[in-house]
Amino acid sequence: MTESPPSTTPQGSSLLHAYLSLFAVAGGIIALDQWTKGWIRLHLAFGESLTPWPQLPFLRLLHWKNTGAAFGMFQEGGGIFAVLAVLVALMILYYFPRIPRQEWALRLAMSLQLAGALGNLIDRLRLGYVTDFVAVGGFPIFNVADASISIGVALLLLSLWLNGDLDSQKEQAASEQLASD
Repeated sequence: MTESPPSTTPQGSSLLHAYLSLFAVAGGIIALDQWTKGWIRLHLAFGESLTPWPQLPFLRLLHWKNTGAAFGMFQEGGGIFAVLAVLVALMILYYFPRIPRQEWALRLAMSLQLAGALGNLIDRLRLGYVTDFVAVGGFPIFNVADASISIGVALLLLSLWLNGDLDSQKEQAASEQLASD
């Protein structure tokens, strides 16, 4: 009789803990994203600009509508990006509990990406566009969700690079140990 391989999916309280941490981080960021977008829509007319800190004239709040991807790319592709956001969210929900607790950077990266995807998805479904409002110099206008996605991707790449580097160090140490035996 053959034994089945051990499951990599956590069970019971471990699964609950994984999802609670994911939803706590993502939920907080989604709340901040939706609050800031709502504030902008309430206080600034479309196209209106505000420089809240005169000592930082390159940083403005600018009410803008985005029908494309982050940073205004691929305008009029909102439907495609709504579908992609749902797929990304489902993949994160599936994969997240399988990430070991000690992989905190990878877990945080996925939480940030989930928050960004859902934050912009809420706008797309409610309004038909995403509210952008942070204007820094000549950089494309963005919002909290866009920043969350970007930071999440950067953290994901850093985490994968560092883990790959750690794996190669472990392999090198193991081969050196074998060579000395």
